[in-house]
Amino acid sequence: MLMKIKKCAYIILFMLACVYATPAVANSPVSFGSHTLFNDGWEFSLDSTNWKPVALPHDWSIEGTPSPDLASCTGYLPAGIGHYRKTFTLNDKHTKHYIYFEGVYNRSEVYLNGHLLGKRPNGYISFMYDLTPYLRKGENELCVRVDHSKSADSRWYTGSGIYRDVWLIASNKTHFKQWGIGYEAVKGDNDTWNLNVKTEIEGATQGLSLALTLTDKDGKSVSSATNDAVSAENTSVIQLANPHLWDIDVPYLYALHAKLMKDGNIIDTATVAVGIRSLQFDANKGFALNGKWMKVKGVCLHHDAGVLGSAVPKDVWHRRLLALKDIGANAIRMSHNPQAPDLYDLCDELGFLVMDEGSDEWEFPKRKWLKGWNKGEPGYEGSFDFFNEWIDRDVTDMVRRDRNHPCIFLWSVGNEVDYPNDPYSHPILDGNNSKINQPMFGGYKPDAPNAERIGKIAKRLAKCIRDVDTSRPVTGALAGVVMSNETEYPQAVDVVGYNYTENRYVEDHKTYPDRIIYGSETHGSLEAWKAVRDNEHISGQFVWTGMDYLGESGAWPSRGLGTGLLDFAGFPKVQGELFKSFWSDKPTVYITQFSPRRRRRNSDETQMITCFTNAYQARLMAEGKVVGTMQLRNDSTGIIMWRLSQPYDRLEAEACDKAGNVVARYILERGGEACKLRITDITIDPQSEVKQILVEAIDARGRLATSARNVVSCSTKGKTLLLGLENADNTDMSAPKATARKLHNGRLVAYVKGDIADVKFDCEFR
Repeated sequence: MLMKIKKCAYIILFMLACVYATPAVANSPVSFGSHTLFNDGWEFSLDSTNWKPVALPHDWSIEGTPSPDLASCTGYLPAGIGHYRKTFTLNDKHTKHYIYFEGVYNRSEVYLNGHLLGKRPNGYISFMYDLTPYLRKGENELCVRVDHSKSADSRWYTGSGIYRDVWLIASNKTHFKQWGIGYEAVKGDNDTWNLNVKTEIEGATQGLSLALTLTDKDGKSVSSATNDAVSAENTSVIQLANPHLWDIDVPYLYALHAKLMKDGNIIDTATVAVGIRSLQFDANKGFALNGKWMKVKGVCLHHDAGVLGSAVPKDVWHRRLLALKDIGANAIRMSHNPQAPDLYDLCDELGFLVMDEGSDEWEFPKRKWLKGWNKGEPGYEGSFDFFNEWIDRDVTDMVRRDRNHPCIFLWSVGNEVDYPNDPYSHPILDGNNSKINQPMFGGYKPDAPNAERIGKIAKRLAKCIRDVDTSRPVTGALAGVVMSNETEYPQAVDVVGYNYTENRYVEDHKTYPDRIIYGSETHGSLEAWKAVRDNEHISGQFVWTGMDYLGESGAWPSRGLGTGLLDFAGFPKVQGELFKSFWSDKPTVYITQFSPRRRRRNSDETQMITCFTNAYQARLMAEGKVVGTMQLRNDSTGIIMWRLSQPYDRLEAEACDKAGNVVARYILERGGEACKLRITDITIDPQSEVKQILVEAIDARGRLATSARNVVSCSTKGKTLLLGLENADNTDMSAPKATARKLHNGRLVAYVKGDIADVKFDCEFR
């Protein structure tokens, strides 16, 4: 087989990190008080009797073993009911103490010293409880019950447990409210911008004053404002002349420092990252960032990372996002729920636009496939049973938590809630259905919920968003556009997302000329991209998906859905290289091969070489000569192909401009039999506690042996822990936390918490 040369690949990744990353702002998780990570010292039990120590974040489902008897919709992994507990003492002098959970999946109950602090059924929402009334002097016990007994409650893998960070917040009695600081940047005359800052105070406000300071990336103060008569809700204006703008290419971040004072003493502080940018949507021209019209080249992302499950370290997301950036992606859709704060911080720092999304399901359950994807008898577990009680608060909390991220440019009320007959129906489904691209599970069903309900709920949720933030448009990802056009749903949102309905882009633009349309979810095909590229009024697309992900699995063995531009380990797939040729602004070329074919008339092998490039033309070189003649890029297929009469150990593609000048090169090399391992640290941030180690099987000449399927075992010593071995093989149904795994395409990635020097890899070669 041939190998892809990756010379200096990881040095390049590090350089990309330096180019794109702005020094991170130490944001206050809840916009008040002092915050301390509360992840260590926990114990966990599935039966309330056998306890084991765990460090958070923790996903207990990924610690299980996949079984064909479990639900395919969540990757054939178990769930259940879990219990966490932690004992602690507090010795500080603060008046108030709170516990803040970034996410617990799901249906959590939190107790302090036997007292119920509260319940939160939504597993994706961040929440906080006041510990103060039940705190004791000396030792305290915090307990969390997590009820994921409805294991098939999602179409994809969710994980189970306290799978995001937990924080202890300490404050005075009077402080900024939870997520009580928000801003909006508004452009004035002569390139002067107003930063309209809203602050909310909890507690007595008499005699309080407020000081706001904006600092640049070097920590230098650039503007400020004060308020000597603070009330429960305040609006302050900070003026800034000729600011650096936040952009996808140069994501410049300021820091807003808020101080709440009484009698000259500081009683509370908070820091918020600030990105100054303008958004513009137009029914005819699409989308503009800072006045520049552009195409949104987005991907949909679920929240898991293969063998890590849903407890994903920040550095893993960092490497994934850099890989997506290198492909040419500039936008992320949080599918289909609020995700970990780390991910939004990275999108701010690296320059990604973000669609933040509220939910995948409303008042009625969707089908969940239990024994295969879209096969067999579906299940109907879900979040519908707490929808009416909690959805307004959940959506409001999503916006309040995330509104200060400049990366966010769209708020979504939901995904595919209008799937025809799953669950809503409408008489239009008995009409001309040729332009409905999704399965309809039959024609109109009068006994099913009426689709007109969708518009009313969309209005309700859109109001929740606009009550908090009017600086960004509201959207929804429509699956059954033909049906939804008969309802108020499209009018309830500002920007209308079309899922897999590119065939309606032109027709609906004519029928609804004021409607702003984009591809909220599309196939990873040239046709889907051309529908964006060639229609000015379509602002962009979100390809399904940016990464392979767990759940929505096919028939066993299948741990997830392999539609990603990147694989489970975070490396570009062939599909990702194809989209790089569509999306990248830099000259790019890539070659791959089809399986060798035998000629019918003789026994000689031939090689079919496929080339993706965004250059004008390309040729193929081997042994210093042209073996594939110069060909123009074929825009109807997006590829160039050569058939070679003999195999070569080394091929080089040369992408050229119209004049024949080489603008990009790519080398494909044949690897021999594997004889040893090559170990490479591919961690992005050297300070990261979690390390990422690339393990490759190589031949005697140092070339990647892509056919190697050897078993690699990993052992650690001291306090260093192996978090998982990811080989990116979707058919590998071994236990995700196993300490040994087969190589796939000659490689795997090890995730290790601790010191790389304490990690050892073993592999037998013939």
